[in-house]
Amino acid sequence: MLADLDATFWITAGAIVLLLLLSAFFSGSETALTAASRGKLRAQADKGSSGARAALGVTEDSERLIGAVLLGNNLTNILSASLATSLLTRMFGTSGVALATLVMTFLVLIFAEVLPKTYAITNAEAAAARIAPAIRIVIILFSPVVAAIRWLVRLILALVGVKTDPDSHILAVRDEIAGAIALGHSEGAVLKEDRDRLLGALDLSDRTVEEIMRHRSEIEMVDADAAPDQIVTQALTSAYTRLPVFRGERENIIGVMHAKDLLREVDRLVRGGESTVANIGELDVMKVAMKPYFVPETTSLDDQMRQFLRRHTHFALVVDEYGALQGLITLEDILEEIVGEITDEFDIGEAVPLKRAESGDYLVDGAMTIRDLNRATDWALPDDEANTVAGLVIHEAQMIPAEGQVFSFHGFRFEVVTRKENRITRLKIRPL
Repeated sequence: MLADLDATFWITAGAIVLLLLLSAFFSGSETALTAASRGKLRAQADKGSSGARAALGVTEDSERLIGAVLLGNNLTNILSASLATSLLTRMFGTSGVALATLVMTFLVLIFAEVLPKTYAITNAEAAAARIAPAIRIVIILFSPVVAAIRWLVRLILALVGVKTDPDSHILAVRDEIAGAIALGHSEGAVLKEDRDRLLGALDLSDRTVEEIMRHRSEIEMVDADAAPDQIVTQALTSAYTRLPVFRGERENIIGVMHAKDLLREVDRLVRGGESTVANIGELDVMKVAMKPYFVPETTSLDDQMRQFLRRHTHFALVVDEYGALQGLITLEDILEEIVGEITDEFDIGEAVPLKRAESGDYLVDGAMTIRDLNRATDWALPDDEANTVAGLVIHEAQMIPAEGQVFSFHGFRFEVVTRKENRITRLKIRPL
């Protein structure tokens, strides 16, 4: 009888040790696979690591992964606790229940939770690559049970009004990248200029051409009915190489003139064959004007940049839902959202949109976009209701302010410095 008891004891004890090892495996696997960087795993997989490739595969469906790992972990923990209770109750009677609880709590906490998780989080990518093939088998074995559990969990959540999105992790990738960049900047690992460029590139899909276009009131245009010498003079004195051509009303855009095409036509009229300078009067701007390219104001910057590259053009006119001209946008405008302001020899004379006064206040051009102001000052003014600083003031004030009026909102003091007709042209801003 004693020999049978000894054999039972050692078999049960061995089973408990084996279950604790399995629990440590499941616990460490959960931590390693959830903490491992998918970017690092992708880099290792591209270098030929089969383990990293397997880790990427099993983490693709995180809900199924967590379900299978937690199922295995709970099965091993509960079974090992039951065996320990049975073993110690046989040896010490009813007091064995309390003893089994204390012993198993200590063993599970140290050897099945803290120890494997500490190792896994310290060597996340390496551990994930090693255990991924085995976890893939576990997921396949437990898949029927996990599928039933997932269905039951979603049913319960639906009953209490919570909707689950199986593709939400795809949408969260961009937020993770943006958060990592912002965190790196706050810790000093990422320079402000690098942060602005990276976040600017990420934001292209969330912003529309309406937000950064040049408003129609600021567009320089060519009148198709103007005298040829006036058109040539305007093209030579303009800071732009592409100018919209209108006839009658400025809303009636009939073409876009490129300065180089105009120069070729002038050269043909003046120097070709028996031509003379007097032939400049025969210049027809519509012979050199290109067909205008119109885009909706709701087009995202990411889509518009792709369209520019596909069409091999850098210039588009922006219209609203009724086809009315709203402004224009160029490829340079989109690139400036990533790399910041791009200037050349023709931009030197342009007014500085932001200047800091000796008093500490900022003198801001009313047409400056809120996004550009935030990037330049590291502020966080909202741009949901308005694109420009002047638009924000008008929106918050619910009126067109007069010169000298002062407002306080969003933690800043806004003073209207100059106003031209119904446009706020200059403001003074300082944090409160």
